[in-house]
Amino acid sequence: MRILRVAQNLYPEVPGGGTYHVHAMSRDQAAMGHDVTVLTVSNDESLPRREERNGYTVVRRSPTVKLLGNEISVGIARFLRHARNFDVVHAHSHLYFSTNLSALTRRVGDIPLAITNHGLYSQNAPEWLFDLYLRSIGRWTFNQADVVFCYTGEDRERVQEFGVDSRIEVVPNGVDTERFTPDGEASEMIDHDGTVVLFVGRLVEGKRPGDAIDAVSRLPDELNAKLYVVGDGPLRSELKSGTDRNNVEFLGQVPYEKMPAVYRAGDVLLLTSRAEGLPRTVLEAMASGIPVVVSALDQVAPVVAEAGIPVPVGDISGYATGIETVLNCSFENPRTIVEGTFNWINTVERTTEVLNQLTDNLNG
Repeated sequence: MRILRVAQNLYPEVPGGGTYHVHAMSRDQAAMGHDVTVLTVSNDESLPRREERNGYTVVRRSPTVKLLGNEISVGIARFLRHARNFDVVHAHSHLYFSTNLSALTRRVGDIPLAITNHGLYSQNAPEWLFDLYLRSIGRWTFNQADVVFCYTGEDRERVQEFGVDSRIEVVPNGVDTERFTPDGEASEMIDHDGTVVLFVGRLVEGKRPGDAIDAVSRLPDELNAKLYVVGDGPLRSELKSGTDRNNVEFLGQVPYEKMPAVYRAGDVLLLTSRAEGLPRTVLEAMASGIPVVVSALDQVAPVVAEAGIPVPVGDISGYATGIETVLNCSFENPRTIVEGTFNWINTVERTTEVLNQLTDNLNG
């Protein structure tokens, strides 16, 4: 199968759960014998416009203009217009103009299109704006797809509420349970004798990292709690300038291969986002055997119900209480939940099976 994967950004140039998903899916499908090309946007002139790596091909096109934080590339449009030698197009996230272009290409062409929903709302724009987008361009984009992948049943229902009538397949977002495990050494970057709370994510408004800092500051002194912030972003300087360095440490961006040891050094993961898909960070932490306290988002809360505490978005006291609760109460082993449903091998196999169905339907 010849797969054209369209993704605004790609790991490792741009770190993050979504970009790593694109990379790992492409790498593993290539290892299965499929011909995979990833079309992406990049303004890094030191990178080649085309290269082979990890078994798949990367094609980069420069951005032409930036609108509302979304880099628009004429080069992406040109490539898609002439992309006739592929069996299927698989675009990632409706939030990017590249996916809108993929939908337009499907509208006027005959190559089947799949779109993976990595989360309905942007972390960088107000919710009201994306409500408007989802009821117009976003809905139209989804409706051009032959299939839409959602991580959970709750996410499928949310997509359908916006009037999307394309076929929707629920394929859980898995993680590598052989890499993320309680067994092994803990990270030397984390050196603290008390309770270690982890925040893992981009330092942007939608992740609400300030809430995590405030919540840890409200924990009782006897816990001797310290927050380790893993990630980078535009809010870093502001957060650091207003933070007591005694109970918060900023580790910056940590390479993905070092993250298993980071999770093993933690006692609890704290996710304070106002919008998410199904975050890999939560699943990676759970696979590593540590409990989680998360924002009570519709698609996240049911996943952690037996291994953590969901808290209403913005409830600082609730986050602090949740941390105390998971530290003092016994929960089901978080790893058991991940192993049963959220295994990365199953994610790749099911996604590939559905893409194969699209090509078989076209040829049949």
